[in-house]
Amino acid sequence: MNFELFLQYLTNGISLGSLYALIAIGYTMVYGILRLINFAHGEIFMMSLYFAFYGVTMFSMPWYVSFVMAVIFTAALGMLIERAAYRPLRDSPRITIMVSAIGASFFIQNLAIVVFGGRPKAFPNIPLLTDVITIGTVSLQRLTLIIPVVTIILLYALLFLVNKTKTGMAMRAVSKDHETARLMGIDVNRTITITFGVGSILAAIGGIMWGSRFPQIQPVMGIMPGLKCFIAAVVGGIGNITGAVIGGFILGIGEIMIIAFLPNLTGYRDAFAFILLIVILLFKPTGIMGEKISEKV
Repeated sequence: MNFELFLQYLTNGISLGSLYALIAIGYTMVYGILRLINFAHGEIFMMSLYFAFYGVTMFSMPWYVSFVMAVIFTAALGMLIERAAYRPLRDSPRITIMVSAIGASFFIQNLAIVVFGGRPKAFPNIPLLTDVITIGTVSLQRLTLIIPVVTIILLYALLFLVNKTKTGMAMRAVSKDHETARLMGIDVNRTITITFGVGSILAAIGGIMWGSRFPQIQPVMGIMPGLKCFIAAVVGGIGNITGAVIGGFILGIGEIMIIAFLPNLTGYRDAFAFILLIVILLFKPTGIMGEKISEKV
C-alpha cells in the first residue's frame, strides 16, 4: 500500500467516524440525563432520511430546504417519542422504561415499512456534496471532507450549549439529580424534552450526510448504525459528549483500516465494533473518558 492510498483510507475512516460520532452523541446525551439508553435513536436517524427524501421527491423542495425541514421534523419526532414513551413512565422501574423504548423502536420501524414500503429507495443525489475532487493524487467525494468539519463545528456548538447557557446548566443539574433539580426550580420534563430534541437534531444531520454518502434508504437501515453508534458511545464513555466523539472516530477509522490492511476480512468489518465493545467492557467498563458513578442508597 502506498502513502496516497493510505491517506485515502484514513480520510474515509475519519469521515465515517464523524458520522458515528454525531449519532452517538444522541445516545450519550439521553443516557447522561436519564441513565437509560434511547433504543429508538436508530429509528430517529432512519426517519430523518425519509423526511429529506420525500421533501425533495414528493414536494419538489430544493434540497437545502428539504434538509432543514427534515432536521426540524426529526427533532419534533424525538421530542414526541420522549413525551409518549418516556415521560409517562418517569417514576417507573428502569426495566419498564427500557421495554417502552424498545417497543417505540419496533413501532417506528414497522410503521415505516407500512407507510414507506420495504423496498430500498435511492436518496437524492446532490452534486455539490457528491462530486469527486482531487487533492494531489488522492480522489475523494467533497462530502468526505465536509462531514468532519460539520461534526467538529456541531461538537463545539453543543459543548457551548451544555457549558455556557442556562439550558445547559439545567441539563447538567438534571443529570446529577432530578429531585434536587426540581427543588431548585428547574423544569425537569422540559429539560429532558430539549435533550431529546438536540440529540435528534444531531442524528438528523448525521442521517442526511449518511444518505448522501450511502444513497440507499430503507426502514430497517437504522439498526446497524444505531448499534454501532451505541458501541461508540460506550467505548468513549457513555454520558460523556467528547468521549462519544472519540469513540465514533475510533470505530470509523478502525473499520476502514481493517478493509485497508486485511481486505480478506472485508465481510467481517461489522464484527470489529462488537469485538471492540467486548474488549472495552473487559478492561475499562466505564469507557475511555467515562467516570464511575456511585449509586445512591
